[in-house]
Amino acid sequence: MGILRDEAPGRAEMEMMARQALGRLPPQFREHLGDVVVRVEEFPTREQLASVGLDDRWDLSGLYEGVPLSERSIWSPSEMPPIVTLFRQPLIREWRETGVRFGDLVTHVVVHEIGHHFGFTDETMHLLEDGEEF
Repeated sequence: MGILRDEAPGRAEMEMMARQALGRLPPQFREHLGDVVVRVEEFPTREQLASVGLDDRWDLSGLYEGVPLSERSIWSPSEMPPIVTLFRQPLIREWRETGVRFGDLVTHVVVHEIGHHFGFTDETMHLLEDGEEF
């Protein structure tokens, strides 16, 4: 799904795109996403930026916050559900600068952040995106 107009999508439209991206994941992944919350915010907070070692609020387009499935234990259940947050303004800027279809950009960020839910590292996700075996 791509935005074909010059006007930026609103939060509700971005949330819909994110949910559609999740719905296109293979079933073996979708069945483990029941407790994941997806939300859209305008910008990351200072705390969110600090958690990934960034200072500039324009540099973060998405964030996974939670305990990856690979680190969960029945002996220490997580109190809060995992959250994938998309940051609207940084995504809009990237869309305008790159010309990538907006829906494709949202899908890329959602899939990347969901990868963290499954315990994938950034390096592993890049290998998967490039079609390489690891």
